[in-house]
Amino acid sequence: MSKNLMADERRSLLIEYLTKHQRATVKELSLELQVSEATLRTDLNLLEEEGILRRIHGGAVLVAQQQVVPAGSSFSFSAREKKNTDEKAAIGQKAMDFLQEGQCIMIDASTTALELAKSLKRTQIKLTVITSGIYTALELKDNPYLHVILIGGVLRMGSGAIEGTLGAGILGEVRADLLFTSPAGFKPDSGLMDFNVYEVELKRRMVESADRVVALIDSTKFNVGSIASYAQSGKIHDVITDTGTPPEMIRQLEESGIRVSTVRAQR
Repeated sequence: MSKNLMADERRSLLIEYLTKHQRATVKELSLELQVSEATLRTDLNLLEEEGILRRIHGGAVLVAQQQVVPAGSSFSFSAREKKNTDEKAAIGQKAMDFLQEGQCIMIDASTTALELAKSLKRTQIKLTVITSGIYTALELKDNPYLHVILIGGVLRMGSGAIEGTLGAGILGEVRADLLFTSPAGFKPDSGLMDFNVYEVELKRRMVESADRVVALIDSTKFNVGSIASYAQSGKIHDVITDTGTPPEMIRQLEESGIRVSTVRAQR
């Protein structure tokens, strides 16, 4: 394993190891990830502050939140769905401009992507839609113009997403024209990030199976870190955001070759 892992990738691997083994010592993790014990203690302290693990003498254990997201948690689908609703709706509506007859598109399980599904609900554009979102699939199921494919996997309490890669084999059989995805956070040096390591791996595969990646990012998510990156900035082709995003961030995205569309939320 590389000794030069980026911090978000290292923390993702750390959580994956704890998920498999339930608990681990700092020495054990140092050998597994091939990084210093001092670096690991910094990672563990940060993850404990974020409520993802609990420090114990000489090591750490994963807390239940990472395995099952409680319905009242700020990370749960229902809680996230209530945040920045006007901005998300405007972003979802703008995403409709990217669609053309006969495309195969992928939509992740994010609450922002669900707003795109709500706009798609009555479209007369013929599309194949592949999604990892339970609620997204339910929004689209009655539209005769849409052929909807739900990726199989594990459904966890408090989540609207299919997690894991049990049904991800379909992604190796298709090539999507577009992926619409929304992260928990975005930083230029880390790209699109999410807090759920199970969902991150599926999102990575979705990115690799798409010709074009359209990131739906409301202004509150910029310069916000999370556990693991699933798409570096170089993998992103388009960003749709709202007018609350700082001009310097938009300029930075455009200078890196990303096309940015900005929408105004309707209050």
